[in-house]
Amino acid sequence: MDRVKLAIVGMGRMGRAIDALAADRGFEVVARIDAHDAGGGIDATQLDGAQVAIEFTVPSATPSNIRALAAARCPVVVGTTGWHAELEGVSHDVTQAGSAMLWAPNFSIGVNIFDRVVAEASRMLAHVAGFDAHLVETHHTAKNDAPSGTAIMLAKTAAEALGREIPVTSVRTGSVPGTHEVVFDAPFETIRLEHVARDRRVFAEGALLAARWLTGRKGIFQMKDVLDPAQASSLRTNDHD
Repeated sequence: MDRVKLAIVGMGRMGRAIDALAADRGFEVVARIDAHDAGGGIDATQLDGAQVAIEFTVPSATPSNIRALAAARCPVVVGTTGWHAELEGVSHDVTQAGSAMLWAPNFSIGVNIFDRVVAEASRMLAHVAGFDAHLVETHHTAKNDAPSGTAIMLAKTAAEALGREIPVTSVRTGSVPGTHEVVFDAPFETIRLEHVARDRRVFAEGALLAARWLTGRKGIFQMKDVLDPAQASSLRTNDHD
């Protein structure tokens, strides 16, 4: 498999995790752009021929970073959360530039499958009397947004299927990479659905999978596009022999 030339925008914990996995996953990192170097000042010279970029910075910098990458015709996988109020305008600008963007609140393959499990369980319980629903999400103390982007996604999925909003409790403690639990509770029984991320490398793995999938494409995408059954062969993330 040919190596894909990758630019990493944001060299924080996620950027470093992606950098550490990239070579084993078939990428050549040709540009490492730290957060203080970003903020919309990205150009083709800095990208050094990158075929795709992965952006994990801060919400205030993300929209301008995406627009700069689009102007350079470099597709971008966006993992930063907290900027989605500007999603519509940014998506329009990426499309107008003839480039591509894939955004997701969580790049864990398991979380994106978990979202489908939550949807199915919620649909089945929508017309069953007596079950309340609640979502609890737990992250490390350094995580700024609460609820998390993943919790918002899961709560929306459940609410749409149940036909009612569900409460979300956010916990910030220690160094937890990310735990999301959806609880359906009735007077005499409880259903608990839980996804636990043990290591932030699970997000790096998913972002790299998305980056390979996005290379050469144009348009606006989400992880559900990567996980479409037609893309099943691309999910062999552990086949690196």
